[in-house]
Amino acid sequence: MIIRARGETVVDVRTTATARVRELSRGGRRKNDVLDASAAASVAAAHGDSALVAPEDETAVFALLEERRANLAAHRVRLVNQLHALLRDLVPGGARPALTAQAAAALLRGLRPVSTAERCRKELARELVREIRAVDARLVQIAERLTEALRVRGTRLLQVQGIGPVLAVRLIGRTGHASRFPSAAAFASYAGVAPIEVSSGDRVRHRLSRSGDRQLNCALHLVAVTQVRMPLSIGRCYYDRKIAEGKTHKEAMRCLKRRISSHVWRLMLLDERRGEEPTSGPSPIAWQTQRHPGFHLEAPLLERMEP
Repeated sequence: MIIRARGETVVDVRTTATARVRELSRGGRRKNDVLDASAAASVAAAHGDSALVAPEDETAVFALLEERRANLAAHRVRLVNQLHALLRDLVPGGARPALTAQAAAALLRGLRPVSTAERCRKELARELVREIRAVDARLVQIAERLTEALRVRGTRLLQVQGIGPVLAVRLIGRTGHASRFPSAAAFASYAGVAPIEVSSGDRVRHRLSRSGDRQLNCALHLVAVTQVRMPLSIGRCYYDRKIAEGKTHKEAMRCLKRRISSHVWRLMLLDERRGEEPTSGPSPIAWQTQRHPGFHLEAPLLERMEP
């Protein structure tokens, strides 16, 4: 991205294509920078199997903010675990699981250490409380930045049941340009929510896909779980219908995740095209359909998930 930002043309070549070229070359299965560069150049020049890398835009900002929030949240979990370990030896019975900095400070104020080890534990616990408060303040700041970024973008993802600011930012950041996927099926395959057929004979079966972007898959899974827990949601109605058809819980959840991914892709595509609508020519909907033949917009799409 640094090279692309400085005006150079950068193309992306699939690793599966370069791997095949590398195996057939004199280097065999060996892998180094020279062989990788030669294989990528061969694939791009001979087969045209490459994609132009677009310059970074606001979707990269969403990815950076979401990664920062995730790192801060993981760091807070580590600090709280360390604090729990110290309080376990200072307070009879330890501290409650949902421990906050204020609750830990109140516990420490009531402690009177009697040994050198206990005094050291109390000092370390106080340091951890200060660090937790600092991380909490940073989490509040990053949450405000996430909310502001979503407000500026004006995304429709927040209209979907089960999608809040954090999941919306993750979906946008992990997806990037929604238009780089030619269809909803391509996006589902990228997110790892497209079931893989393992049929045999007259028995038609599908298994869970382990490929794709696992963070994006996790976001879609959280949306599906949230909708199933909401009795009156569209997702719960779709889940109940699949259960009535004889599918198991896991199979119904896979179907729901697949349907949610298609709905989310269409909404992100609408958000992306809204800022690129032509001033003359065909209507915005017709223009989007021309760019993506698999894109169809129905009137109730923004209010509910496609049945």
